[in-house]
Amino acid sequence: MSTAAALYLTVLVPALGALAVAVTGSRPNLRESMTLAAAGALFLLVLSLLGPVTAGQTPRAVLAEPLPGLALALSAEPLGLLFALVASFLWIVTSVYAVGYMRGHHEPNQTRFYTCFALALSGGMGVAFADNLLTLFVFYEFLTLSTYPLVTHSGTAEAKRAGRVYLGLLFTTSIGLLLPAMVWTFHLAGTLDFKPGGILAGTAPAWALGLLYLLYVFGTGKAALMPFHRWLPAAMVAPTPVSALLHAVAVVKAGVFTILKVTVYIFGIDVVAAEGLGELLKYVAAFTILVGSLVAMTKDNLKARLAYSTISQLSYIVLGALLANAAGIIGGAMHIAMHAFGKITLFFCAGAILVAAHKTEISEMGGLGRRMPLTMGAFAIGAFSIIGLPPFGGMWTKWYLAMGVLDNGELWLLGVLLVSSLLNIAYLLPIPVRAFFDRPPDGEQYTEVREAPLPSLIAIGITAAGCLGLFFFPGPLYRLAASLPA
Repeated sequence: MSTAAALYLTVLVPALGALAVAVTGSRPNLRESMTLAAAGALFLLVLSLLGPVTAGQTPRAVLAEPLPGLALALSAEPLGLLFALVASFLWIVTSVYAVGYMRGHHEPNQTRFYTCFALALSGGMGVAFADNLLTLFVFYEFLTLSTYPLVTHSGTAEAKRAGRVYLGLLFTTSIGLLLPAMVWTFHLAGTLDFKPGGILAGTAPAWALGLLYLLYVFGTGKAALMPFHRWLPAAMVAPTPVSALLHAVAVVKAGVFTILKVTVYIFGIDVVAAEGLGELLKYVAAFTILVGSLVAMTKDNLKARLAYSTISQLSYIVLGALLANAAGIIGGAMHIAMHAFGKITLFFCAGAILVAAHKTEISEMGGLGRRMPLTMGAFAIGAFSIIGLPPFGGMWTKWYLAMGVLDNGELWLLGVLLVSSLLNIAYLLPIPVRAFFDRPPDGEQYTEVREAPLPSLIAIGITAAGCLGLFFFPGPLYRLAASLPA
């Protein structure tokens, strides 16, 4: 199979999987087999592009060219491939988890759930392999639309309200800020193509490029920079596999990936650094990192705490882009994977606790480790990775971000990273500590082990193992990140 054909299929296979799921919806076992088959096929397709990309090739495929110079096209380069590998692999794991969760929790509308989930992965692949800003924008918006039914899955008034916030904020930022930034870019450069070193050098004065960069960063609402973050905690009303999609697999990663890609391939990190385009935004990212963690500490609801943790963690990736040096870009790119495995483990555990113990509040989880030792042990592994302690993958993110900060001589940002790590400890570690060492709530006795359904437990084990594996074997991700233009 040619690399161009593989690129086409990365977008087409999830869409065909969605169709297969819809057709087989009346037969749950067959429906879920279709989901797993599509997920497995997608991962193999993405994996087939690893060899050519690491060999220095940039496979390309044109979908359409509606206007001269404005094509809808796909291409595989290191950053996009890294994002696609993480998203496609975690689709397999999330599908396995969803089988246990959706059945165990007796969720309605399961066919619609699996259909929209597959469509969302099609959008995510389009974002990952977008050859230019126009293609990225089209798939970015498709991703928003395909995930809206997932956010409103339960159909309650709260879910519908969350859906309105979700669409309102994401469309307001993308249409009101991101789209004008694209038009301005085309006016300045005459192209929207992603090119090593960027396309904007010398096209406008520093103040204009700084304003344009601001539009891109705030226009990418999926990155959840404050004050455009409210959609993320609002969307926690969705089922846990949807939360995993939002926080780890596709949606928020599409946001921070966009900021990284625009920094590297539209502006070029040399221009960002020389013109000081990210100086103001560094304060916004630092503010989001710290305030997101502080708010997380106040939340007793487990999913709400994890949602604000995600808001904080996403700004690590944004900060990596804003540092505009090799170490910062490596740290930001690697955090796409490191955060994905750590946070999806935590959300999987939250869903397992809901299904097996019917608990959502942290204050009710005393002694729960005696009933769910595997789940709470995996939660501790995910928490250590998010904190950035060895031997867990999250350590490498903070290592390279700290190196990037030191390369720029910005010690105040090193302080932000250190304080953030302490705050991570403060809001994450008390959860497994309470579960293993506190007494159960009054009237409850945990005399036997009762975990979530086996498919969910298998998925939790895979992602927890990934948190460890990424510490000992970060080489493939590092090589992709390090091969980005610097």
